[in-house]
Amino acid sequence: MNGLLGHIGVLLALLAALAGIASLAHSLIWRRPALASGEVPAPGRTRPATYFAWLSLAGAVLATIAMERALLTHDFSLAFVAENNSRQTPTLYDITGMWSALQGSILLWGLILCGYVAACAQRFRAKADDALVRWALLICFVVVVFFFALMLGPADPFAPTHGAVPANGPGPNALLQDNTLIAFHPVLLYAGLVGFTVPFSFALASLITGRVGEGWLLATRRFTYLAWACLGLGIVLGAWWSYQTSGWGGYWSWDPVENAALIPWLTGTAFLHSVLVQERRGLLRIWNLSLIVATFSLTILATFLTRSGVTQSVHSFSASGVGPALLGFFGAIVAAGVGLIGWRGDRLASPGSIDSPLSREGAFLVNNLLFAAFALVVLLGTVFPLFLQAFDNSAVTIGRPYFDAFTVPLGLALLFFMAVAPALPWRKASEQLLRERLAIPAWAGVGTIVCCVLAGVRGLTPLLAFGLGAFAGAAALRQLVLAALAAHRHHLGAWRGVMGRANGGMVTHLGIVVIGVALAAASSYGRTARLTLVPHQIVRFDGHVIELEAVRAFSTPSRYGDEAIVRVDHGTFRPAIDIFRGNSTPVATPSVDSGFIDDVYLSAGGSLTTGAHPSASLDVFVQPFISWLWVGGAMVGAGALLAAVPGRRRRRATDPSSLAMPDLAEELIAPRSPAEPAALSSPAGPS
Repeated sequence: MNGLLGHIGVLLALLAALAGIASLAHSLIWRRPALASGEVPAPGRTRPATYFAWLSLAGAVLATIAMERALLTHDFSLAFVAENNSRQTPTLYDITGMWSALQGSILLWGLILCGYVAACAQRFRAKADDALVRWALLICFVVVVFFFALMLGPADPFAPTHGAVPANGPGPNALLQDNTLIAFHPVLLYAGLVGFTVPFSFALASLITGRVGEGWLLATRRFTYLAWACLGLGIVLGAWWSYQTSGWGGYWSWDPVENAALIPWLTGTAFLHSVLVQERRGLLRIWNLSLIVATFSLTILATFLTRSGVTQSVHSFSASGVGPALLGFFGAIVAAGVGLIGWRGDRLASPGSIDSPLSREGAFLVNNLLFAAFALVVLLGTVFPLFLQAFDNSAVTIGRPYFDAFTVPLGLALLFFMAVAPALPWRKASEQLLRERLAIPAWAGVGTIVCCVLAGVRGLTPLLAFGLGAFAGAAALRQLVLAALAAHRHHLGAWRGVMGRANGGMVTHLGIVVIGVALAAASSYGRTARLTLVPHQIVRFDGHVIELEAVRAFSTPSRYGDEAIVRVDHGTFRPAIDIFRGNSTPVATPSVDSGFIDDVYLSAGGSLTTGAHPSASLDVFVQPFISWLWVGGAMVGAGALLAAVPGRRRRRATDPSSLAMPDLAEELIAPRSPAEPAALSSPAGPS
């Protein structure tokens, strides 16, 4: 029954998407509203494309319910359940088991994709007769068709078990049933990767229709913010999950699959910055289109690296038949994007140019180049070993030394421009204005370095990171304080003052600063040692008192193994070596005590011995400020939410009585000519 319902759901989603494509293609060819039988629908009436989007989502939901029901009821007649589920698996990990392996993760991807397409169709239902919207929805449906076709072919989550139905299964990967973050990290990561489908579709639609102004940027702004924020939070939660689960004391190993998620986030960050220049000045049109095409293409590349089996990682899945299809789809996207940009090159000329390098648009351009260089460095370090292996059968590993050598200076440069760029005015800056806006942040940065040196902090890289972090943080705080004071003068309240894209961006900058400082502190001043202890033995390490109290065996319905009971200062730690039932691989489960100053992290990386002569060989990590990584990630997410909420200036600009900017619908349906100045139809940015 579960297999039948699942296949019906997948087929329904696929057929609805195909019907949506046929409907939209028919309307575009005959230049009339989609399948309206010659009758022009009344304004605001829901068009068939919207129905097909919701029908596709209904199919995806039905398939998801069938899969979750199969997992919760341990329906081992389905091969996916037989290979990734067991009767001893806790209920939470039964649910998350859907995305613990290839086929289920593709189903989650399709569910989120259909949700975005339905939301997009609903958002623009009143403008469904506009060619730009119709082309965008058609492209969205093409992406839906591709992923659901995978689920009827090489990635079928409802394929039956071959041979006799087993009485039990091995359960999910041991590392995927040891921490509740597995319920959130993949979902947010997929929501981010999939979310870039909407701005990508509108970008291609703008090229196809020749409507290459700023309308598509304005229309998809919130979709872009949502995708970027979800991807960033997913990456941070993934680092937190790795830190709490893997037992090696780290949070980022430059794993190829980790990198595959980071690269589109970097290009997406560059895109969010450069669209400000296009909206305000009409510049960087080709660059912005190239960035969003690259970002979406890289999400498909990330899918290929994760699900094709070409990389060996705890994050990746076993080899399967989806690799060639994903690689072909990636190539088609790149070819379509590059081809359309080349075709419309004559219409993409900017109406002006950057007046001065010492301006906000000049700083944003440098900022974009730094993000692009960062993404390129990570991309090369990730795919170069794969190319060598494919063409020369050579096994090459590119590790942390390569990535640190290039990304650390790029990260420091980004911290500097994070402070400078928002302080610069558009067009040209005067020396007096720069002194007024950057004097206090600069003194904050210099003062931080001096205080760190006096406190005994050593090392050029961490000192630069702390100083530039203080510089960028003070610049962002200055902007927020000025915005709050301005809101207070207008009797709006300080909270209302920090809403809007500019101020939300400053909160995001503060989050990035916190992450950068925490990374510098943890990587530069962390301490580690392996201690072999017997019960009641006391040692001191890095200012902490460590005592082994006992080593004992334990057993639960889902796992068994040995654990050490360790007293550290006034807290009790229980690092363990677990063996999950149905899976004979032992897993070192760490125990962590997080504080605002440092983390104490214990892992049974050596061995645990019970019996007459118990002992424990423990890896001990003391890492300063690492908990601030997760605080900074939360701040980044909060800033993205604030940026998505229209601020005071934005609301005033879009008021019908205002002449500052035409209504969004007018901008979308009747865009200006390429020669028309961008500032006439863009919201006034912060000065």
